[in-house]
Amino acid sequence: MCLAVPGKIISIDGSKAIVDFGGIRRKADITFLEEPKIGEYVIVHVGFAIQKVEEEVAKNTYNLLAEMEDE
Repeated sequence: MCLAVPGKIISIDGSKAIVDFGGIRRKADITFLEEPKIGEYVIVHVGFAIQKVEEEVAKNTYNLLAEMEDE
């Protein structure tokens, strides 16, 4: 089972981006995205950003994960 956690694009260099997942930063290939921009949230799977998500959805996901951690 895979868990998709949204990450925020913090920098872009060509077809690569640095994506922040709640403090953990990873490189991701952004070739599959249409006009990615710094500050947007994306879902990354095996190193490839495969989908953009709205900021509200990303924040709700992080809140749910925090609630699960508290239980």
